[in-house]
Amino acid sequence: MDASLEKIADPTLAEMGRNLKEAMKMLEESQNRRVEDENGKKLMSEDIPGPLQGSGQDMVSILQLVQNLMHGDEDEEPQSTRIQNIGEQGHMALLGHSLGAFISTLDKEKLRKLTTRILSDTTLWLCRIFRYENGCAYFHEEEREGLAKICRLAIHSRYEDFVVDGFNVLYNKKPVVYLSAAARPGLGQYLCNQLGLPFPCLCRVPCNTMFGSQHQMDVAFLEKMIKDDIERGRLPLLLVANAGTAAVGHTDKIGRLKELCEQYGIWLHVEGVNLATLALGYVSSSVLATTKCDSMTLTPGPWLGLPAVPAVTLYKHDDPALTLVAGLTSNKPADKLRALPLWLSLQYLGLDGIVERIKHACQLSQRLQESLKKVNHIKILVEDELSSPVVVFRFFQELPDSASHVSESESSCVLASDSVLKAVPAPNMAPSAVNRERHSCDALNRWLGEQLKQLVPASGLTVMDLEVEGTCIRFSPLMTAAVLGTRGEDVDQLVACIESKLPVLTCTLQLREEFRQEVEGMAGLLYVDDPNWPGIGVVRYEHANDDKNSLKSDPEGENIHAALLKKLNELESDLTFKMGPEYKSMKSCIYIGMASDDTDVSELVETIAVTAREIEENSRLLENMTEVVRKGIQEAQVQLQKANEERLLEEGVLRQIPVVGSVLNWFSPVQASQKGRTFNLTAGSLESTEHTYVYKAQGTGVTPPPTPSGTRIKQRLPGQKPFKRSLRGSDAVSETSSVSHIEDLERMEHLSTGPEQNTQEMAHGPEQPPGDSVPPASHPEALQNRAHHPEDDHPQMRKPGSRDLRFTQPVNSHL
Repeated sequence: MDASLEKIADPTLAEMGRNLKEAMKMLEESQNRRVEDENGKKLMSEDIPGPLQGSGQDMVSILQLVQNLMHGDEDEEPQSTRIQNIGEQGHMALLGHSLGAFISTLDKEKLRKLTTRILSDTTLWLCRIFRYENGCAYFHEEEREGLAKICRLAIHSRYEDFVVDGFNVLYNKKPVVYLSAAARPGLGQYLCNQLGLPFPCLCRVPCNTMFGSQHQMDVAFLEKMIKDDIERGRLPLLLVANAGTAAVGHTDKIGRLKELCEQYGIWLHVEGVNLATLALGYVSSSVLATTKCDSMTLTPGPWLGLPAVPAVTLYKHDDPALTLVAGLTSNKPADKLRALPLWLSLQYLGLDGIVERIKHACQLSQRLQESLKKVNHIKILVEDELSSPVVVFRFFQELPDSASHVSESESSCVLASDSVLKAVPAPNMAPSAVNRERHSCDALNRWLGEQLKQLVPASGLTVMDLEVEGTCIRFSPLMTAAVLGTRGEDVDQLVACIESKLPVLTCTLQLREEFRQEVEGMAGLLYVDDPNWPGIGVVRYEHANDDKNSLKSDPEGENIHAALLKKLNELESDLTFKMGPEYKSMKSCIYIGMASDDTDVSELVETIAVTAREIEENSRLLENMTEVVRKGIQEAQVQLQKANEERLLEEGVLRQIPVVGSVLNWFSPVQASQKGRTFNLTAGSLESTEHTYVYKAQGTGVTPPPTPSGTRIKQRLPGQKPFKRSLRGSDAVSETSSVSHIEDLERMEHLSTGPEQNTQEMAHGPEQPPGDSVPPASHPEALQNRAHHPEDDHPQMRKPGSRDLRFTQPVNSHL
């Protein structure tokens, strides 16, 4: 590039290109360079705002400051991939902003010619690329600004006296702007704020309710609304249609809407991501009909991966005076220079480069859609529109009895496509159960979307909530692929990640009901119905002082649940445990995450109950012990004071005098018994030490009660994680290890049997295989050859579960 810059005659342009190249190189290299801790601290200290330096700074220092401000928080936030994938075409777009400032310094005549050429070239190229012949272009930074100017143009066109009378004309005959119910949120409010219109001037057209897609405008209902407005003395002004809705990428019936607008004199404006497909060789008929509309808004920046490129609104109008009044055209050179970054970028990419980028994005969508059709438990929206560059999918679970009717999970989780109207509840389900199941599926889809975004960041997925379908995952490569550099391998990786997460999703959805039943059947545990949690369920332990009817904070319960959470996490299981407040309350509870098919729910619930009960009893034992010790100390002080008084009465006052007392004790010693007190922590009582001094031994006191334990907590095999079902007989364990584990378990079971079984063994003898040379125990030779053992005379001395070794000695045939 440096060699090409040398050919530029204007030294200022050459220097500008070199400066831009150096600046972008410095900023981009910092993205891939790790900053050490010492340098990071230094950068943070330099980022503190300070006074403006009097001597000024050079360009390198200023760019270094910009770099520090851009990447100073890389440890806290993920690195932006937008700068990493700008490329040369992005540099051209950024150069346009610098050139715009430089061109504005030219004299008026040169500036007028240059801006007119840039504006006319860009308008001509865009109209030919997107098949919008004989159109004009308005370049704007805000995407919705073009529609606001189009509405102003429509008002000036329909109200001839609007320039003179203003709002009085609108008051006498109110204009009506029709928006689809699937339009982007906030669009109608923005138009009213920009135009100064009241909200009743907006009319939301419902989507198809009896047939067709839930995201396409109902043309028949729109015509009825137009007739009603005309009868009420209103003026139908403008209709905003979608060529690719903001949510799921549906395209309205543009051809039918255009005929309706021509019949009633309504301005038709179209926007949407599907307008990018007009640049391709094959265009669907619904999108191709947009070329006949009155105006359309394009966003070539995200489509082509161009940063800081304005949006474009193409329109057709013959009166330049009205377009000037509406603000669509301007005599200011700065307004015309908005097209300069796009003018440079389009020339750099060329027609083939533009078509290739849009075609690549559409191929990514078709690739994902075809792959997802082969994946079970994934429902796709817009299945019949293969040309749509947007793919929206959702996880759902079908129950075995869903053949005759819509299943419980599918009734709440299924996505409405063009052939499915809405989520209809099953006949045997209450509305509350349907809503609960839908919220459960929404939580699982939200979890799936977040996992996929982390695993495949180049996919550019978006998690969104739709009114009818619920939480869905959207893949729109036209808006993200050029910036993120999405490739076909990323789509394949995305499908593989979806398939790897499906078993966890299906198992979690199936185990939720089992977990609820186990918790409800366990004393001391309360099942918390929180369908928004993406896991097998939420549980709370009810301690002794828990007020079940109160929603106030519970410090004792918080301490128990905090200790319970710590104990559960120390088990190092595959489950995730979190603590949080119950829905609409302040009480703490345990949130259990996603589970696999080998999760033992009964053991999990039993462990939670037993652990929480142990924590509560330990805490109460400590509290009771503190109170008992305090009372014991007070009682000991009273008894010691009483003992001192008794000793004083028994010995007399004279013996308390130091010299006299010693003489009296020498002539007449006092035979006083040693009295003391001992405090039994287990019994919580104050006892005498007389037994200790007489028998020279200390009593054992009361035996503490045994710690409660679970009855369903099983022994785990070596290497088996908690809350997992036994792998006995499973293919996951190797043949050698499984045999050894089974032998260990059988040996432990045999050793744990009582003496009755050994007695029975002794009477009948162990089972011998055919051909064994060892005779049974009742045989005379065996009785003669067995060795005498002390335990023979006293069978009760034999340890429970011990084997009779006498039958294992070989028989000497010569004796």
